[in-house]
Amino acid sequence: MKSSKQFTFTKEYGSLGEVMTDHGLASLGAKVRGSILAEALKRAGLREHMPSRVSKHAIADAAEALAVYAWLKKHVTLEECVSILCSNEEPVDGLTKLFLLIRDRVKF
Repeated sequence: MKSSKQFTFTKEYGSLGEVMTDHGLASLGAKVRGSILAEALKRAGLREHMPSRVSKHAIADAAEALAVYAWLKKHVTLEECVSILCSNEEPVDGLTKLFLLIRDRVKF
């Protein structure tokens, strides 16, 4: 696992599920409609890492937490995120591609 010593507020995680249910990570970043985040997470095949009965809001929080975690742990760069999001006309398509990249890079 890559080091994140510069971010002392992060803890160590053992799975994608743990990352995706950390509400502290979810609160970092800009506002994106929850339905867009939830749909992108679903399209990227990451919904299965969440409990079965959760709201779209909780799924959106999970998406935000995962993106922040991947950036903090240096699995993706800010430049990569911006490039992916800007190269797609529809936000859900860009976020789906970003979550697919994160899914491929984050390993536990």
